[in-house]
Amino acid sequence: MQKFITIIAVFLLAVLTGCGVPTAQKPGETQTSAAPEQGGAKQLTVAGNGGKIEKAIRDVIAPKFKEKTGIQINYVAGLSGEILSKVELQKNAPQIDIALYVPVDVQRAKEKGLTDPIDETNVPAMKDVDPRFIVVEKTAAPAFGLVIAPAYNTEAFEKNGFKPIESWNDLARPDYKGKTAFADISNDWGFNTLYALALANGGSIDNMEPGLKKAKELAGYSSTFYKNSTQMMPAMQQGAADVTVMGSYAIGDLATSGVPLKMVVPKEGVPLQAFSATLVKNTPHKKEALEFINYLIGEESQKATSEAGFYPVVKGMKISDKYEPYIGLKETDKTFKPDFAAFAKIRAEWTDRWAKEVTPQLGKLVNK
Repeated sequence: MQKFITIIAVFLLAVLTGCGVPTAQKPGETQTSAAPEQGGAKQLTVAGNGGKIEKAIRDVIAPKFKEKTGIQINYVAGLSGEILSKVELQKNAPQIDIALYVPVDVQRAKEKGLTDPIDETNVPAMKDVDPRFIVVEKTAAPAFGLVIAPAYNTEAFEKNGFKPIESWNDLARPDYKGKTAFADISNDWGFNTLYALALANGGSIDNMEPGLKKAKELAGYSSTFYKNSTQMMPAMQQGAADVTVMGSYAIGDLATSGVPLKMVVPKEGVPLQAFSATLVKNTPHKKEALEFINYLIGEESQKATSEAGFYPVVKGMKISDKYEPYIGLKETDKTFKPDFAAFAKIRAEWTDRWAKEVTPQLGKLVNK
């Protein structure tokens, strides 16, 4: 009798399984499907900076794109260099379809063979992009425009009778010693500061020595160098610092939140650039990824980036009125586009020089 019941039970289990009834899932076990896309829906993985970029894509751009195409965007937040390392580790089996990088990392990704070409032939919206924002030709689509510029607390300057900042050299003044928020050279803002100081003192991409010399003075009047924006922005917000160099989007964010911050375009100019979208080489979702990149740099999405405090990359489109008084660029403002291929070649050398020669000078002039 017992043997008969067992045979019946096995028979019923086989019937149920054949009808597609799932078996019980063990605790802690993740149920998988043969299809790579959840519920049969198309998905893309986009990796890029957190903060304002992540929010703009997650909250506005991705939902509208899904509504139009049915494609779900999964966003992975991280620093540009970290994302580059992930893409390189996964190069034989990419898990990221689109990677957003700062300009130097776009160049590095290209040199490492981690990108597929992007131009007007596969991303038609590229024809409407302002060429000043393109960081590496036929390699990436600029998506979130910015400048890296000095900024100062207007109330503190007025109260103390400090002269306005007019040159990159004015960042190294005893007036505001100990009340600065400058980035370390490991941060993109820090490296651009070094380059701008070189230009302001007769140097160039091939001769950074004048910039390094001025950076030592800058360090002397500074108590510390900051690693990232999450450290620098609170310093400005809480009054621990009155002078900084930041991405324009961060300056705009602080200014619109009530911090009396003024962005400066020094007489030597400011570097104009963009966080840019690359097509990860060998992505299995190339067609969908190109479709998203095309949407990301189109007029509808660029309005969303403008509302987030970034310069739109579409020709003739202006930043949101909300940010215009604080970070709007006038036609008379001088901007320049650095040679990012050269940046990529020299960055390791000058990062090492900065650590050995500039960082040890921190605070040496603060108490004098």
